[in-house]
Amino acid sequence: MRPAPQREPDIDPGTEGVALAAPVDGRELGAIFAGGFLGALARAALSQALGVAPQGWPWPTFAVNIAAAGLLGYVIARLGARGRDTLYARAFLASGLCAALGTFSTVMLELIHLAEHDRTALACAYAAASVAGGLAAVVVGMRLGKRGGEA
Repeated sequence: MRPAPQREPDIDPGTEGVALAAPVDGRELGAIFAGGFLGALARAALSQALGVAPQGWPWPTFAVNIAAAGLLGYVIARLGARGRDTLYARAFLASGLCAALGTFSTVMLELIHLAEHDRTALACAYAAASVAGGLAAVVVGMRLGKRGGEA
């Protein structure tokens, strides 16, 4: 009889290409929920505080998405390779807080809004800057997370 496979908290591949159903961990789901709740509150507070000029650059969304990407890079570099002992911290920070703080759907709505108001060049610049800035933030966050792990 073959032993049950070890569950990797973020990826649960099956045997021979068949995915295994991962057991539900209420504490992990609770950590995701709590992080998501705080991330959504932070996003709403920042959006209210920063405001945005109609048909202008959507600074609140841009800023929180870049911050969320940087934090996600840091969390993954710092906690990603540590397995089960960081499961709840990763669930809270990466799957909860960062996922709720950064939002792809709001970017899409803002791009549509800009395009509908004949701001196509601005929409293209915003899309490019969001992707490039997010990628750069993840890289910087990962470098900081790896450096923090050595100290």
